[in-house]
Amino acid sequence: MLKLAIDITLPLTDPVLKFLIILLIILLIPILSDRIRIPHLLGMILAGVIIGPHGFNLMTRDSSIILSGTAGLIYIMFLSGLEIDMEDFRRNAGRSTLLGLYGFVIPMILGTVAGMYLLHFSPVTSVLLASMFASHTLITYPIVSKFGIFRNRAVNIAVGSTLITNVLALTVLAIIVALTGGELNTIFWIKLVISYLAFSAVIIFLFPIVARWFLKRYSDNISQYIFVLVLVFLGGVMSKFAGIEAIIGAFLAGLSLNRLIPRTSPLMNRIDFVGNAIFIPFFLIGVGMLIDFRAFVNRETIWVALVMTSVALAGKFIPAWLAQKSFGYTQDERKIIFGLTNSQAAATLAAVLIGYNIILSYGPGGEPIRLLNDSVLNGTIVMILVTCTVSSFVTQRGAQKIALSDITPDEHHENMERILLPVSNPENIEELISLSTIIKSKRNTDGLFALNILTSDSADPEAEKSGKKLLEKSVIAASATDVRVRTILRYDRNLVSGISNVVKENGISDLMLGLHVRKSMSDSFFGRLTLGLLSRCNCTTYIYRPVQPISTIKRHIVVIPPRAEDEPGFSFWLSKIWNIAQNTGAKIIFYTAEETKSLLEQILVNHPINAELNLFEDWSRLSELRTEVKADDNLIIVLSRRNFVSYQPAMESIPVQLNDQFRENSFLIIYPSQSIAWNEEQLDLTSPSLLEAIEKVDFIGKTVASIFRRK
Repeated sequence: MLKLAIDITLPLTDPVLKFLIILLIILLIPILSDRIRIPHLLGMILAGVIIGPHGFNLMTRDSSIILSGTAGLIYIMFLSGLEIDMEDFRRNAGRSTLLGLYGFVIPMILGTVAGMYLLHFSPVTSVLLASMFASHTLITYPIVSKFGIFRNRAVNIAVGSTLITNVLALTVLAIIVALTGGELNTIFWIKLVISYLAFSAVIIFLFPIVARWFLKRYSDNISQYIFVLVLVFLGGVMSKFAGIEAIIGAFLAGLSLNRLIPRTSPLMNRIDFVGNAIFIPFFLIGVGMLIDFRAFVNRETIWVALVMTSVALAGKFIPAWLAQKSFGYTQDERKIIFGLTNSQAAATLAAVLIGYNIILSYGPGGEPIRLLNDSVLNGTIVMILVTCTVSSFVTQRGAQKIALSDITPDEHHENMERILLPVSNPENIEELISLSTIIKSKRNTDGLFALNILTSDSADPEAEKSGKKLLEKSVIAASATDVRVRTILRYDRNLVSGISNVVKENGISDLMLGLHVRKSMSDSFFGRLTLGLLSRCNCTTYIYRPVQPISTIKRHIVVIPPRAEDEPGFSFWLSKIWNIAQNTGAKIIFYTAEETKSLLEQILVNHPINAELNLFEDWSRLSELRTEVKADDNLIIVLSRRNFVSYQPAMESIPVQLNDQFRENSFLIIYPSQSIAWNEEQLDLTSPSLLEAIEKVDFIGKTVASIFRRK
């Protein structure tokens, strides 16, 4: 008779039972942490202490925990590079570098002095100890991400400084190892510099090219996710070959893929979900398993732990304070900088374990004399626990206040942005959803509508079944980005009547029409359908033909007609362009008239994005832009209905030019909202009621309204 049993002797060895316990911890710790008001990260670490070999010994920190934990650590570094605002990162590169130098030099000085004069270590041991204080791990970054302030300037410079401090600290570690091994010579320095430059160049320049090629050709969700993981861990392996820890390669991989994985994309949602649900908790639990409180019965260990912890806290608080004073930041932003840069984990563990394993000589009884002794090893674990605890509380408090201060009064009102997607072709639904989630306001979580029209010609059971499947596919595509889509299956006499009635009944602000890549512009959209909709619907209307995924677009070429700013819908569609820039990181190149260019320059002062402004007034020369539009560019053309102030006769030839000269490019045509009650004589953009309506659009609307008020 077959007998099944589970071995419950401690420590547990059954993989199913071990995995169940860890899953229960991941499930219950957030609930318990909220009740006792401690950060989730700290709860995970304490759970690791309790179940670990120095707690109740439920399980050991075996290879499975180490493997998953290493993946979690690399995930944290990858996410921090992936979510950083590249435009702010480039603009604040000097500040990030200065903070990075503060965060390296000050802990190195404090650590070396403390090691030599308080702990009485040798100069070499003291320098290695100081390098442990100089490095930091972005272990509290998930808190920043959770509160949605990852684009804050303090977060950007703190994350950017990580690259500087960790590379310098790990370089010191490599030098110490070479010095103790007698390998510190000219060849060592040549190999170090060449390997650093080579691996950085491959990740920064080659990874984006390979990733764009893959994402353009393979749309399978699983394949895309696995491909990203391959690049992340390949970057980690390459950095180890260069002589530094894998976390640096993972961070650089995040920076290199930053513009190819938009924040609102399904791929980004999967990366966030898997990391925060599995890998990162495994890492935190694994850190907790290292902590042994029983080691602190020794006075020397207690003294070493006290000195190390004090120096680590002071060594990161002083740079945060100096950064606040140097850059004029608030106290809450200083808390964010300190909270992000104070946690010690990855590089610190690497340094202490390497130093512990370096045996300098042997004592009279044959005991090894190590570069870093047992007291330092145990003191490091305490330092990790204390710094992670302090960082968790400080980051959470600072992030809460910043997140609350970022909420404007308008965000408490009902959001009137409603985007309608008439769906009829299953092949372009995902791209329409992708564009809609990118252009929508960040506070709009349920303002997307998917519509399928059944006319008298298609009113049969099979057509209804097909329509429901299309709507279901749109819901699934949007759910991958945590956006809710409301579906509408409507019977009407024709498409124009059905769409226009839905627009009026649901207060639609934006209408998104998809054009299949194989269909011509003139045949499909400048016929009765589009002309009928433009005459009956006053909402902002978009016609989108995606030749490639929007995440793989390098630049968006935006062509704006003269006097576009005199139309009441100007702020509405312009805020969508700004959302594209912020959510994808792609460069926006504007071609417009002098007055519009001047207005855009004023907007860019208050709301900077990666943009370039060019003069372009003669629409009869639109074909000349063919030489400016590259293979991975998206062409955005702002048009106008007839008889309005920004209308140009040359707009009539746009369909033919798109078909003849831009067939290989994705393009987006925008028809702004233009009330039929207004004409050139009646339109007054200085009227208080119109300015008040524009002001409620978004941050762009507020800026535009303030500019026109000054005029």
